[in-house]
Amino acid sequence: MNTTAKMALGVNIDHIAVLREARRINDPDPLDALSICKRAGADQITIHLREDRRHINDFDAQKIMFNSALPVNLECSIDPEIISIICALRPHRATLVPEKREEVTTEGGLDVISHLEKIKKAVAQLKAHDISVSLFIDPDEAIIEASSKLDIDMVELHTGRYANIYAMLNTPLSTTHHSLVEFERPRSELTKMLADSLEQIKDVAYFAHQKGLLVAAGHGLNYQNVEAIRDINVIKELNIGQSIIARSVFTGLEKAIRDMKELLK
Repeated sequence: MNTTAKMALGVNIDHIAVLREARRINDPDPLDALSICKRAGADQITIHLREDRRHINDFDAQKIMFNSALPVNLECSIDPEIISIICALRPHRATLVPEKREEVTTEGGLDVISHLEKIKKAVAQLKAHDISVSLFIDPDEAIIEASSKLDIDMVELHTGRYANIYAMLNTPLSTTHHSLVEFERPRSELTKMLADSLEQIKDVAYFAHQKGLLVAAGHGLNYQNVEAIRDINVIKELNIGQSIIARSVFTGLEKAIRDMKELLK
């Protein structure tokens, strides 16, 4: 059990921009979340500047970088044009993620093995601008092995599979989202899959730690499933967005963040 170590919380505020873009107006403004996040005890701000600018745009990123009292973790693809923008913005950290234009959200980790040379070039460019670098990857030891050969500081383990299996075990079938269909199995099988998924995250987290990398985790984590990830004591940071912003609709953003922070103790 991780009862003493402090686990950092990065609050991803992309979904505030998603709500704004639903009506293509200027409200709500993600910038307004910065002081609330700090007051509520968040440890960093996380945003994703996508190639298609579907939510956070360049102006958002500039304003957030200029005004945030918290470190900014800027997620981005390895596209050279995007990397140049990130270098100009100079966030505390750049987290390199895969991108597909057709996906609703990031569906998997970065394929480090297949794109090693492109990633190496992006990492070198970011490090030359004194930007810490993390890779958003699937929990796989072979990917950790490849990642450890790069000049990176951190890996963030993709917890989406764990979160999806958890949702299938705890969501009424009548309300199950179409993205969870692949996990429609007998309950006993799902229970074993959940345990195996959690064990894989734990094993890979320790492997990355042994390789000298800082370890973070994120994707699909919420108020119901986060505690098992919290208890992996080599994971030092979680980046959580959608569930916090969703709860804030009913409780307000400050309380939503405080509620999550309480779970991470």
